[in-house]
This record gives sequence, structure tokens and C-alpha cells, in this order.
Amino acid sequence: MPAFDRVADVVVLGAGAAGLPAAIAARDAGASVLVLEANHDIGGHAMLSGGNVRLGGGTSWQRRYGVEDSPDLVFLELTDPHHPQFRRNDREIVRAFADESVPTFDFLVENGVAFQEQPPVFGRFGTIPRVYHTPPSSKDFADSINGSGGSGLMRDLERSARRKGASILLRHRFVKLVRESGRVVGVVAETRGAAVRIGARRGVVIATGGHSSNVAFRRMFDARLTEEYQVAGEPWTQQNADGELAALAIGAALWGVGIQANDSERSIGGGTTLVRPGFIGCRYGYHGTYWDVRSPMFAKAGASGLAVSDLQDVILVDQEGKRFHDELDTSVEFLSACLGPHGNLGHDERPVNGGGPIWAIFDTAAALRERWTTQPPHVDPDGWFFTADTIGDLARAIRNPYQRRPIRPRTLEETVDRYNEIVDLGTDPDFGRPAPLGGQRIAALRGYKIERPPFFAAWSTPIVHDSLSGLRIDTHARVLGWNGNVLPGLFCAGESAGGFGLHGLSRAIVFGRIAGATAAALPEAPELADGAAVLDLHVGEPS
Repeated sequence: MPAFDRVADVVVLGAGAAGLPAAIAARDAGASVLVLEANHDIGGHAMLSGGNVRLGGGTSWQRRYGVEDSPDLVFLELTDPHHPQFRRNDREIVRAFADESVPTFDFLVENGVAFQEQPPVFGRFGTIPRVYHTPPSSKDFADSINGSGGSGLMRDLERSARRKGASILLRHRFVKLVRESGRVVGVVAETRGAAVRIGARRGVVIATGGHSSNVAFRRMFDARLTEEYQVAGEPWTQQNADGELAALAIGAALWGVGIQANDSERSIGGGTTLVRPGFIGCRYGYHGTYWDVRSPMFAKAGASGLAVSDLQDVILVDQEGKRFHDELDTSVEFLSACLGPHGNLGHDERPVNGGGPIWAIFDTAAALRERWTTQPPHVDPDGWFFTADTIGDLARAIRNPYQRRPIRPRTLEETVDRYNEIVDLGTDPDFGRPAPLGGQRIAALRGYKIERPPFFAAWSTPIVHDSLSGLRIDTHARVLGWNGNVLPGLFCAGESAGGFGLHGLSRAIVFGRIAGATAAALPEAPELADGAAVLDLHVGEPS
């Protein structure tokens, strides 16, 4: 009886922004390809992205619109010693990215990716326009999942991969790597409760999407990132570090823990990105994902959330019900303040990591100014949004899985009373919130008091965004061990790979393409060269 249920030249773990390019590149090189995807559909994190692809170096579209660029300029930008994130990047990895950016753009166009017909634009950094945008795949939310531009990119890549003959197995969750004589020759996956063993004659590509959903893993880089911090992309995808953990078990090394902290790209010192929520009053409030009621995932998301147009309309309190920082601050200092410590009321209490829940407190007048509808499906009253006729009753109403203890009504009352005094003062001696507190359009009133019932408390805890650290790879996307040794037959791309702290789709696409092409060129494992399976394989043994 064969040891493998199926065998292919290249096995790709994940059908996202790294996995699908890897599959296409491997097929272009003549290899048979099997893609395993844990979700019920393709796309991964990228499906919900804005569809903004950052590739430079002199692409055909840059030349078309008169933009001068070169791989050297890309490299210099992404290794800028003055940039708090890029100065930590692995120079060899960045050089490969810079040199492969133009071929990767051509690869996307050749594989049917439909960019919007417009000149490339500037991203959040840089002095050269290098960003291209893909529109949503369709108006059908069953197809686009949530109407995001990333769906156009991923559906185009899916069509190309399938047309070229890559097989995609959905609902197949990767479990273990299989090795023989030190070489990775396959994987074990689970589907519908059954184990499936799949052989890889040439190589396995890890494109499982990073570790941001794995609390224990992300806390290796920042102990404060405890379980209360939700993750961008959930509940559509989870980044559970499956690929990283399996590779670590056979001797792979981690690499690159410098990160961005928010859109201003300041360092916070961990392996993931942390951002302010874009939508409050819901569990999954990542600013790039507004959960539309038409989405097939809406029942799991629970609510769309409320977008705050003017931060002057709310105050933010911690799990004690106290203000803790200037709410208008958009720097990394705000995020660090959210991370705590909060809640150590006395010397006898055990210190805790993690800042706990952050609640946005506001009144009916603020809701009217913002034009919010404070009812489902816009908000989720099942633990993430609360309302009451008094501030004390609002404190009593707040119940949440991550709220370590109830907010004392008197504490929240004192917080609101103090803030209303500050509005009268027109200056904030406690946390330096800029005056006039109400914004220029009502400067004469010098702020908004919280005084008109009913009152509201909305979940406003920061969101863990993406992984910018992961497995150590070389310029060919081969996974390396702690001594810099190559782990034969194993490749990695996307958020599972480290060494390159660049947020977004481009690093996943570039190194996915590299990984697929390199894996396809690897000589066949002797045991699988004739297509036969091996009976006695060692699963998950360290090297």
C-alpha cells in the first residue's frame, strides 16, 4: 500500500498572494502542482486587501507613464538606514526583491491580472510612484467575499493557475512535513477529519500566511500581544503559524523581527503590525475590511462597525474605565499606551501583560454628529457594543470575554465628569489632547461634552495586522536552518517568511513566484522519481 495518497512535483501550502504565484511559476516550469488550502475558497489574507500591488524598478507601466525607476532605487529605498523599519531588512532578500520586481509585474500581466488603467501612484512611503490597483472581481459578494480590490487580483491568479493545470484542494489543512534522508518529500494534511498524505517529488512551498493569529507565537516578539487583540482578515482567514511551526520542528530558523507599528511606520519592536481599529463596536474592526451584510462571512463577523470620522467625538478608556492617553495621537506612543500596563490597582495584584480592552465612550450627540446607526447590523451588542441611559449603568452593562473584571460605575462616572471639565477648560492637562477639543468648526464651543443620553461603549481595541517576521529564507526562497544551511526540498514565501519588513502584497507575490520556479527546478527526490510512494518516512523529526 503506498505511503502517499497523491504525489505531485511541487506541493504548495496555501492559495493566497504567495501560494498562487508559486503554483503558476511551477507550472510554467513544467512541474505538476498541487495546492492545499485550509479555507473553503482561495485568496487568503489578500482576498480582503485593497488590491494595491507595489512593484517598481522600471515596469512597463512606469515607462508608459514616464516614471523613471530602477532596481537600484528600489533597493536603496527598502534599505534606507534612516527608516525605522527598512534599516533592519536583510540586504540580500531586498536585492532579490528589487531585481525581480519588473519580471514579477510582467508575470502578473501575462497571467491576466487586470490593473486599473491609471498611472502608478505613490504609496505610504517613497519618492517614486510604484503602486498599481486591482478592482474587485465582481459585484457578487459570494465571488469577491467582501467587495475588496484584492479579490480581483486573487480571482485572476486563480483562473490562470487552474487554466495552466494546477490542482487546488480546498478544506485541506496542512499538519506536518514529511522527510526522508533529511529532505522534505511531502506533507500530511487533514480534510473532513481524515489524514491525507501527499508526496512532493521536487519541493514543498510554505505559503500559509504568517503567525499573527497565533497568540503564543506572536508573543515571542512582543509579550504584550495577548489574546484580546483581534487580527486583520479574521474571521475569513486565520494566520496560525502552521507553516512556521512545522518548519521549526525540522530545524528551520526565524528571521527578521523589525516591524511597522501603524501607518506612519514607526517601530514597536515585535514581529507583527499593530494598528488602530478602523471600525468600532464590532469584534473584527480592521480598517481595511468593512464587513458588508452581503458578505457570506457576515454571520461570523457579527457586525460592520462604526467608522470614526472625527476622533473628537469619543474618549477612549481602558478596562478600568479610565482615560490613559491623548485619543488624537496617531503615533506609536498611542499604541504602546493601549498595550498597557492597565489594571494593576494595588501592590498585591499580579502584573499582567497586555493592555486589555479599550472602549470608545460617547453620547447620543456624538452619534448624531457621526451619523451612526447604533443598532445591529452596524454594531454587535453581544459583547462588543453597549448602551445605557446613565454612565454608571453603562459601566455595569459592559461584559466581554477579555474584560478581566467589571468596570466600576463610579470610576467611569469620574472619568466622564473629568473630561467634561476639560472641555470647559479648553485644554487637557491630563493627557495633552489638543484644544479646542471640538475641532475648528465649533471652536467657540471649545469641545464636545459627553452628556446627552443614551450613552454608548464601543470595542476599540487595536488590531494585529500582519506578520513581518518568519522563517529564514535565501534569495531563492529556500528555507534555511540556524547555521544558514539549506533545508532540502522546503521553500517559503509571503507572511510566513522573514527578513523583509515590507507590508503588503508585493513581497508575497515576488517571493511566491521565486519559490515556485526554484522548487520546480529542484531534482526529483530519488524515492519519488518514478512516481512511486515511499513506505517508511519520518514525519517532523528535527535535523
